[in-house]
Amino acid sequence: MQMDGVGNDSTGVLVLGATNIPWQLDAAVRRRFERRTYIALPDLEARKRMFELNTGNLPCQCSQQDLRVLAEMTEGYSGHDIAVLVRDALMQPIRKIQQATHFKRVGPEGKLTPCSPGDEGAVEMSWLDIGTDQLQEPDLVIKDFIKAVKNNRPTVNAADIQNHVKFTEDFGLEGN
Repeated sequence: MQMDGVGNDSTGVLVLGATNIPWQLDAAVRRRFERRTYIALPDLEARKRMFELNTGNLPCQCSQQDLRVLAEMTEGYSGHDIAVLVRDALMQPIRKIQQATHFKRVGPEGKLTPCSPGDEGAVEMSWLDIGTDQLQEPDLVIKDFIKAVKNNRPTVNAADIQNHVKFTEDFGLEGN
């Protein structure tokens, strides 16, 4: 590996490396990076913001309080873990459609959406009986996210965090 001097003129050159296992880096590689900064897992507010960003303009019935609850439930999750969790939650309305035995008409266009057999206007049918232009996908709700939290565990464990803390104490800086 040759990085010293990068070339004759390194003006405007920034070499950035990232790893989730810095303790496995060779000492020679470690020396090439003058700064080694540990960025901790996202805090409560950061996780709440990640849920906001990952749901974006999607049809979601989650309130700010719901998002705070989700942030509290995901202590120890990385940004990637939260993105995976949101993708799983996004599939819940599709699963509801696929598993539904009854549908009812909703909205001004009278599209069909899954419902309970006891709902007013419920008609027994399968999603396969409905044209795609007549199907109304249910909005995301907090229950979809809670189910996704139960299905998706964090990928970082306490031992990983301890290794990061030790590496930072030995070789690095703490970042924000």
